[in-house]
Amino acid sequence: MSLATTMIVLFLQIITCFLFTTTVSSPHGFTIDLIQRRSNSSSFRLSKNQLQGASPYADTLFDYNIYLMKLQVGTPPFEIAAEIDTGSDLIWTQCMPCPDCYSQFDPIFDPSKSSTFNEQRCHGKSCHYEIIYEDNTYSKGILATETVTIHSTSGEPFVMAETTIGCGLHNTDLDNSGFASSSSGIVGLNMGPRSLISQMDLPYPGLISYCFSGQGTSKINFGTNAIVAGDGTVAADMFIKKDNPFYYLNLDAVSVEDNRIETLGTPFHAEDGNIVIDSGSTVTYFPVSYCNLVRKAVEQVVTAVRVPDPSGNDMLCYFSETIDIFPVITMHFSGGADLVLDKYNMYMESNSGGLFCLAIICNSPTQEAIFGNRAQNNFLVGYDSSSLLVSFKPTNCSALWN
Repeated sequence: MSLATTMIVLFLQIITCFLFTTTVSSPHGFTIDLIQRRSNSSSFRLSKNQLQGASPYADTLFDYNIYLMKLQVGTPPFEIAAEIDTGSDLIWTQCMPCPDCYSQFDPIFDPSKSSTFNEQRCHGKSCHYEIIYEDNTYSKGILATETVTIHSTSGEPFVMAETTIGCGLHNTDLDNSGFASSSSGIVGLNMGPRSLISQMDLPYPGLISYCFSGQGTSKINFGTNAIVAGDGTVAADMFIKKDNPFYYLNLDAVSVEDNRIETLGTPFHAEDGNIVIDSGSTVTYFPVSYCNLVRKAVEQVVTAVRVPDPSGNDMLCYFSETIDIFPVITMHFSGGADLVLDKYNMYMESNSGGLFCLAIICNSPTQEAIFGNRAQNNFLVGYDSSSLLVSFKPTNCSALWN
């Protein structure tokens, strides 16, 4: 999604099969909870990979504030690149024939050419899904089972037969840029039953790791190869909330240089998770009362001329020829993870240069706080929902896999 679109906290309503309706709050949201889990026979289909001790992985790439992963759908396999989103649980891609698709660079998946594509049925009819976002972008289509294939450390393809996906037939550009998109859809990775990770049936489930950078390519790992450890690794407590598939962290404080701003004493304070870590949102969002405290601390340090936010999102922006004038920001999470963030992670430069904006947006107290992907740059980030930990290891992500 474009910067302007990504900066909006998205709330979506999902209606499917005319059997299930729910409204959920999603940071960057593509969330759905549908029908039934994939059949237990999938364990047999993946047993070869499991016996080999293989871990699945996919190549990733950066594209203007979003991160994509490559995977294949259908038989024969058809490669797509879709946005990595730990804030949702539906895998969906644009499908032919598409009466209302946005323009994308790569060819659109044609299910009529796949021998393993099967529409899911609800009361004898196609199961429909509809996802509507706060900025009025949307995806509408049908649910199906299809073969999904990614790489494996064994050298053999990691094949997931009969995986539930959404086949988008009416979609607006998620980048909202007016230009052709590199993304064909979304790969949901939260703890919901229809996410990619939930449908993998790995012997050690709930393990994901990725390493984001504003340049080059990287990888996203699943299973035992996703464990993050070693020198410099810190871990934050993960919190799971009832009937909510998001990955929550607990932000205790933010430091602007040596000025530590505690959440204690503010409405933002919590002990059971107060911020969602989300790979699908670019910037970080704080509730307005706490956000203003952080912004004020930044304003007290920066001596450059403040200017209105050209994106219209009321970000804190300054004229400057260099990023060096801005203060270092540290995020303090429950569990002992104190993340000293690179200035690139916290300050975004305009395309034309000479203007920097703090990559934190103030939102309504009723909206989710979000730890976005820009702040996660150059950390190897590991999710372990079994141990309830999110690990961070400072890493040169663009060089990690070269």
